[in-house]
Amino acid sequence: MTLQKQGANTGAVTSFMISTPESGIDSIAITYALLDPIMTVARPVVAFITAAVAGVAENLLEKRSSDTQVHPDLTCPVDQCCDGVNCRPEDHRRHHSLAEKLWAGVRYAFTDFWNDLAGWFFFGLLAAGLIAVLIPDEMVKTYLGSGLPAMLFMLAVGIPLYICATASTPIAAALILKGVSPGAALVFLLAGPATNVAALTVMAGIIGKRATAIYLVAIAVSTVVFGLILDQVYSALGVSAQAVVSGAATEIPTWIEVAGALALVLLSLPLFFRKTREALRSWQRYFGRPKAVRPGKRPTSPPDVEPVCGPT
Repeated sequence: MTLQKQGANTGAVTSFMISTPESGIDSIAITYALLDPIMTVARPVVAFITAAVAGVAENLLEKRSSDTQVHPDLTCPVDQCCDGVNCRPEDHRRHHSLAEKLWAGVRYAFTDFWNDLAGWFFFGLLAAGLIAVLIPDEMVKTYLGSGLPAMLFMLAVGIPLYICATASTPIAAALILKGVSPGAALVFLLAGPATNVAALTVMAGIIGKRATAIYLVAIAVSTVVFGLILDQVYSALGVSAQAVVSGAATEIPTWIEVAGALALVLLSLPLFFRKTREALRSWQRYFGRPKAVRPGKRPTSPPDVEPVCGPT
């Protein structure tokens, strides 16, 4: 919606919504950490191709309308010191030093960005652990191994599922460890974060039903096609995705794993305490409200009781 207000056409918005979840530094980093270099490259490349195809298709099929006035938001992204309208660009660039801009980026990464990411990250770890413990390897290899049926199943699961790119990565790693092919995992990695029932409903109201249909078809076709291609790439290179994922932990020294886990916990503690306080306040507001009196019923008052006097 913000992109449209800034003047982007529907094709550009469609491309942005497909490519952004998969090309972010967070998804690329966690893919490299939990999966392998091949998947790390394939994930953003396939997302870029899918986004380009969907965007071009939407622009070709879009009905041109009359030009509308666009008022882009030029507010300073560092600290909103000015609206960017009443100051010249050369003056605006001198409002903040390089150190201030770097500090603003670091502050955003370790506060706002991690606050948005932490819940989904831990959800993905929990879901991956449950998959690893509860789902038998034989069942996964039999019904969700490789080939077109496995990818169509992953597509059917990923499209309505509400999950982000960060949370889907550990789940995909757990599925690969259970025997799912990397191509089927790629389908889940692309379809899950880019689509869900709620997002598709909102998109239909913002960019239109035609653009939403193009968006969905492009994701479905591209993920399955590139999933089949990715399986052939692994086979041609003689690489076992299952072996690479299972051996990833042995390549990292224990002290780095412990330090990383402690850093994540320390970063997440302020968020945990804030969310806990908010939940307690909501609980108190909800249960501390006076009960409403039903219509037509007058509140009862305690009966008058004459005081009992003791002996004088």
